[in-house]
Amino acid sequence: MGPADLEDIIGSLRPFKHEGNGGKAPVVLIGPGDDAGITLIGNTAIVETVDVITPVVNDPFTFGAVSAANSVSDVYAMGGIPVTALAIAGFSSCDYEPVVLKEILSGAVHTLDKAGARLIGGHSFDDPELKFGLSVMGTVDKNRILRVSGAIDGDVVILTKPLGVGILSTALKGGKLSDEDMRRAIEWMLMLNDKASSAASSAGASACTDVSGFGLLGHAYNMVRNAAVDFVIDSARVPVMEHVFDMIDRGMVPEGAYRNLKFNEAHASFSQDVGDERKLLLSDPQTSGGLLITLREDKIKVFEDSSLFYAVIGSVQRGSGRIIVK
Repeated sequence: MGPADLEDIIGSLRPFKHEGNGGKAPVVLIGPGDDAGITLIGNTAIVETVDVITPVVNDPFTFGAVSAANSVSDVYAMGGIPVTALAIAGFSSCDYEPVVLKEILSGAVHTLDKAGARLIGGHSFDDPELKFGLSVMGTVDKNRILRVSGAIDGDVVILTKPLGVGILSTALKGGKLSDEDMRRAIEWMLMLNDKASSAASSAGASACTDVSGFGLLGHAYNMVRNAAVDFVIDSARVPVMEHVFDMIDRGMVPEGAYRNLKFNEAHASFSQDVGDERKLLLSDPQTSGGLLITLREDKIKVFEDSSLFYAVIGSVQRGSGRIIVK
């Protein structure tokens, strides 16, 4: 499936009314198709999202912490602040002791504490493959909502974390990397997108999303599809985590990267200088990836004056909703 296909299906089931139904129902400000849904209850804009992942590290506590950071990221991508969360866990009770789930939950609570949010409940189900995630509720200033669409001709494109998590996690599972080799990648995954979100709002970002399972190119396409602009991505300026290209050379590429690339090739054009390794990197599914932001070039100073990691990786130009990779 391509980016936002599930949201397209949900949105086709029935009209998503934006009026408040005579005051009896919340006003839907943003329905399916963005990083999260937003409703207006009274004067409070509520952000809601859900995300579940399989393990990307060996340690249960760290897995829970990373999964929580991944789940709250969609709230930050909308310019919001997470408030509460419900845990969702799928596991085989025959394969995992309760202490494993307790450690996963402890890791999630640790991340939520850093985000200023609280775990208030959850649900578990039997599943042969371990899965964990959160349904997150947050709030956002209704006048400062960040949207996935809205990029403007002349904007620059900014990325706030390097790529390569999917490839490195595959290499860890394949025994090609050690836990110590993954240490820096884990630090990136544990890093919240709160400060990047705040900077994007302060800079008056025209569009924003977080980079996750569809990879950089998939999420970039979701920002321009059905729009009269293209993204021009300078692949040499895209930041990359340590060990990534070595692991690509050794065949440690997740199936998701190949699926993403197949989808991306219908919506992207690559210059002859962009090799297969770089294409796979740009299609690599990320866990708790950075924010992908468009803003006016004269607003980059907001990021320059901060301590945030960021890279200007491209620009926005008039077009037809495509990604041009150089």
